[in-house]
Amino acid sequence: MSTASVPVGAAALVRRRPPPAVRRQRFLVAVANHSLLIAAAIMFLAPFAFIVLTALMTNDQALSSHLWPHPFRWRNFSDVFHQAPLLRWTLNTMIYSVVATIGVVVSSVPVAYALARLRWRGRNLAFMVVLIALMLPPQVTVVPLYVMWSKLHPFGFHFIGTLWPLIIPNWLGDAFSIFLLRQFFLTIPEEYLDAARVDGCGELRILTTVVLRMAKPAIAAVALFSFLYTFNDFFLPLLYVGENPSHWVLSIGLSEFRSLRQVQWNLTMAATLLVMAPAIVLFFLAQRAFIEGVTLTGVKG
Repeated sequence: MSTASVPVGAAALVRRRPPPAVRRQRFLVAVANHSLLIAAAIMFLAPFAFIVLTALMTNDQALSSHLWPHPFRWRNFSDVFHQAPLLRWTLNTMIYSVVATIGVVVSSVPVAYALARLRWRGRNLAFMVVLIALMLPPQVTVVPLYVMWSKLHPFGFHFIGTLWPLIIPNWLGDAFSIFLLRQFFLTIPEEYLDAARVDGCGELRILTTVVLRMAKPAIAAVALFSFLYTFNDFFLPLLYVGENPSHWVLSIGLSEFRSLRQVQWNLTMAATLLVMAPAIVLFFLAQRAFIEGVTLTGVKG
């Protein structure tokens, strides 16, 4: 019966324990680091916990100094739907966010690919224009755009009071999305594109079959950025559809609901929690792709 042979250098692989003073110092550093993280987490989660607890209180408890609801009033969430057209506001928000996000992705990907991988005269100048548009504050163009949409009446259709002035510009490209996608496209090895060109693929087919498959994290990050921005947008919807309640989005509806229910903080917090829920769920579901896309877009400038 044979026994397994022990390698000669096995004893050398045994890690030596550090001295007690070093172990004590490492332990204290770990405790200090985790204490700061725990304190920061408590600071960030405290307002959210206050919203949740207030949303479960009765009206009298919400106006008192009590922090813990007793009893828990789960009916506040259903009362919100009866006292405000929350479903209509949610539908308008989803139409605005989803259609605008699709437009940003569809219009920004070809432009970013052209700026990153195609050689053509005036490319640097076009990229400079994108950077200028990226640095230009949106408040500068608000008044001219509003005047333009107010004067456009194709076939007697009025844009002011609808969601179209919010959706259509997103189908014409977004400077931040173009810049982010361009940075990612620069990290794709040129050998993949050259191999596709040798096989007879055109630039459009290279974009759809090679680049898009490798750029899924960046596209997911751009889509998440666009969706969260449009979902939380308040200023532009207020400007274009503020006078038409049938086209209000959740941000405007929540503001009006709060002004109408100033004393009923429990219903206001319940409505706030319902408005926050879709964005929170979406971020946690797409967190890995979002972080990966943002990280990879900064690898190469």
